[in-house]
Amino acid sequence: MDKQRIDTFRRRLLDRRAELKALEQTRRASAETVELDQTRQGRLSRMDALQGQAMARAAAERAGAQLRRIEAALARCDAGDFGYCLECGEPIAERRLEFDPTAALCIACAQARETGG
Repeated sequence: MDKQRIDTFRRRLLDRRAELKALEQTRRASAETVELDQTRQGRLSRMDALQGQAMARAAAERAGAQLRRIEAALARCDAGDFGYCLECGEPIAERRLEFDPTAALCIACAQARETGG
């Protein structure tokens, strides 16, 4: 893959990282501890708040995992390994990288890992 194409993927990764970090503050506020004072809110409201808190925590975990994948992909860009499968070393299909620039495995290795083979 040529340098210009890798730079295009790098920009996409940097943009996505910036988006995720900007949303982090909003998620933190949603995941804060829910007060359980029944005089201030009813049982159903507390349940809704707890459910919202759990959803915010799950979203934060997914965003954290995505940030780690982005950082790893950026490191591969810097090392000159971007676009090559970490398992077999073969090039990852560009269409796969267009869909997910954080992809670290080619389709064959990803499928083999999924099926345990």
